[in-house]
Amino acid sequence: MTNLARKLRVVDYFTLGWGTMVGVGWLVVMDDWLLRGGVLGAILAFAIGGALLLPIGYVYGQLVTAMPDAGGEVAYTAKVFPRSVSFATGWMMILSYFIVCPWEAVAVGRIAGYIFPSLDSMELYRIAGRPVYLPHVIIGLGLTALLTILNYRGVRLSATFQNWTAFGTLALFVVFVTFGVSKGSPRNFPPLFTHSGFVSVLLVLQIVPYFMTGYESVAKAAEEASPEFRSGRFLTAIWMAIIVGILFYTIVIAATSYAAPWKELTNQKFMTAVAFERAVGSRWIVSVILAAALLSLFKVFNGNLLAASRLLFAMGRRRLVDARVGAVHARNQTPSVAVTCVGLATAACMFLGDAILVPITEVGSVASAAGWLAACAAYYRMGPAPGRRFVAAMGVLVGLLMILMKTLPGIPGHFSEYEWLALGIWSFLGLGLGWRERMHK
Repeated sequence: MTNLARKLRVVDYFTLGWGTMVGVGWLVVMDDWLLRGGVLGAILAFAIGGALLLPIGYVYGQLVTAMPDAGGEVAYTAKVFPRSVSFATGWMMILSYFIVCPWEAVAVGRIAGYIFPSLDSMELYRIAGRPVYLPHVIIGLGLTALLTILNYRGVRLSATFQNWTAFGTLALFVVFVTFGVSKGSPRNFPPLFTHSGFVSVLLVLQIVPYFMTGYESVAKAAEEASPEFRSGRFLTAIWMAIIVGILFYTIVIAATSYAAPWKELTNQKFMTAVAFERAVGSRWIVSVILAAALLSLFKVFNGNLLAASRLLFAMGRRRLVDARVGAVHARNQTPSVAVTCVGLATAACMFLGDAILVPITEVGSVASAAGWLAACAAYYRMGPAPGRRFVAAMGVLVGLLMILMKTLPGIPGHFSEYEWLALGIWSFLGLGLGWRERMHK
């Protein structure tokens, strides 16, 4: 049997974890974050939400060290729970990774249209009142094909691409934040909250899991660690990803709001870029921001494609879904069938256009939290030392609260009928695939 190639180092795991977490939400939906909670509400939500993930990150670090399996949550839950729980957990986590891929495929068209307005032409159709343009579709399909081929050919190629785009994003981030803040003013901050303090933080906190999902993707590539890799470094990579993620999000929210009066800019396309352009008074900083956004988009797309394909591959290998997706390419040593499936599904879903962007963040948040809860519950059931059991219990509680604050009807910002529909369709699809596989046994 051909195994996956073992070529990843600790820096690769950091750029996978952080790179899969931070995409282009800070450019594309900054207006949504600020309208939900205001400046302080958004900053506190990302700081609190990120800090709550540290115990969950610790649990993942322990689990991946003990069980370096591409299935991640599927393998952990299979150890102590029935097969149905393992399948449901894996299926939800595939959604949390996969759904980011068409999100980014659509976003690259929007960014390209901002740079070259002539691309916002040749309207094909509208979904929920949002136009879908032919040039956007072509660009998104091109990027999807490129990253699918990259991941098909080898994990070292994918990891090198991830490293360059991740560190390139961070370097450009430092440049535009430094120049933008030097021209801003604290007078631009108000309103600090858009609702009461609690509700403002809550409304942003509900979508934080979606934008912080990715640190646990480290586990999905655990089988591909180089022979010299020391297993204790999995936790190092996971915690570094979470901490750098918290810093990135809180700084970019604060800097954007400091650069210009954000309340006046929420009707602008890509208000982050507009705020810095107004502060500096020059177009060059917009070019830097858009370059950072494109690099960030490439890495988050690549990282989520890698994570989703490894999880799908592991489920195929365990015969939770069609066993053919559990195949490994003989020469490339990649899960080639799973990579191809994720690439084709991304290409199909991106035809939904801009209408999918914000609602998907809601569904993705719940899917991620469900996976985190299941992983922590599995670790708790494995009976580690009392201190570690307490951390696992904290992780279960955090995951449960993140699910409840989106699904309970009385809580501001709970699921709408469209989000329930999307979650229902995905669950129904999973039940169908799982039943089909059981019938073929």
